Amino acid sequence: MTVVIGIDSSTQSSKAIAVDAASGQVLAEGRAAHPDGTEVHPDAWWRATRQAIAEATAGLSEPVRAIAVAGQQHGMVTLDASGEVVRPALLWNDNRSAPQARRLTDEFGGPTRWAERTGSVPVASFTISKLAWLAEHEPANADRTSRVLLPHDWITWRLAAPGTETVTDRGDASGTGYFSPATGEWLPDLLTAALDGRAPELPRVLGPAEAAGRTPDGALLGAGTGDNMGAALGLGAGPGDVVVSLGTSGTVFAVAENPTAEPTGAVAGFCDATGRFLPLVCTLNAARVLTATAAMLGVDLAGLDELALRAEPGAGGLVLLPYLDGERTPQLPDASGTLIGLRRSNMTPENLARAAVEGMLSGLVDGLDALRQQGVEARRVLLVGGAARSAAVRAVAPLLFGLPVEVPEPAEYVALGAARQAAWALSGSAEPPMWAVGSTTCEPGASDIGAELRAAYSAAREQVYDI
Repeated sequence: MTVVIGIDSSTQSSKAIAVDAASGQVLAEGRAAHPDGTEVHPDAWWRATRQAIAEATAGLSEPVRAIAVAGQQHGMVTLDASGEVVRPALLWNDNRSAPQARRLTDEFGGPTRWAERTGSVPVASFTISKLAWLAEHEPANADRTSRVLLPHDWITWRLAAPGTETVTDRGDASGTGYFSPATGEWLPDLLTAALDGRAPELPRVLGPAEAAGRTPDGALLGAGTGDNMGAALGLGAGPGDVVVSLGTSGTVFAVAENPTAEPTGAVAGFCDATGRFLPLVCTLNAARVLTATAAMLGVDLAGLDELALRAEPGAGGLVLLPYLDGERTPQLPDASGTLIGLRRSNMTPENLARAAVEGMLSGLVDGLDALRQQGVEARRVLLVGGAARSAAVRAVAPLLFGLPVEVPEPAEYVALGAARQAAWALSGSAEPPMWAVGSTTCEPGASDIGAELRAAYSAAREQVYDI
């Protein structure tokens, strides 16, 4: 048996899975928590990565032959000339650089030009916006910065033998704001502009199955990728598949053959982990909308499901705009959640629970519509992430999306995608290995009900934010 390791370094934890490279069977798992917050020292990721790998390999009789890392996108890791971390990393969900994102957009060609060059329009999540914030607010740290990496780049580099060069892949690089998905090249002029003339070194961009080096123990290192790209690879997503991931953030993405350039910034024109493209819409608010609502109602998540399923579709007229942590899509970094339509007749725990589920999913339905406007084909939805296990989410999603919704068997798909990439790099094959993914299908419900729910959400959003 050939054993490979896939690592998912997410916002909340490091997860490592040991996998049989031939079949994709998961042999063992390990996990270690990350500190909470939007600013974290990368050393915390390294400690968690080592712990997760140790747990996943503790009972293995075969050596690990290859490892790859899929990490949270956009995070800003700054290193000095000696390779030491300059300051704690700013994570994707840190909104402090929203003013810098707007300034960069205005000063360097406007949204259409940014979309043409980078596939996306800068928002606070992107690395380039965070670097502009660094230059403006911490110029001494900007001066010290010799290299800029993404979280998965840094972990891959730490796993490698001493002296290994820093590398990245197209998928994660396409979320920085200074990379061209269409050409596969860095755009150093944009990086230098964001940093007020400073020009730090960038990692070499590897091909999908190219090796990043070896560990001190001799295991091959895959290129690694971003977490969304890892999930698509782990799921085996292809044309016609739209992945809706309900984790800390909510994402809607699809594999495409051609790059996208959507000038409003709603769709990020990312690359995937196979040499194709991954147009993506992201919301800041997903699973935590449900956990926050459950806490407010004094129930656990199973209790929230029970309440939501006892309510009628439409929650008696209650609509929740779920921008509890601000929002990225639509770009409302300072927004808060809004509950609309309260009346004495509908002020029940059941309706509030239902409104939370419908509101969270409605923001992602808007994401699917934005992908379709970019020519993305949608034949089915693959619903993944922690909140996909919710019975209420599974009941409401087919109504709102209006498509067959498949819920893959619970698995760590980001880590599984990283493991698949590791096996691919090890094999030297032209295509990644074929691993089976089981799922349950939920057929779409009544189209008129879904249309009414979407219309009510759109009306509420326009009433409050005029968009």
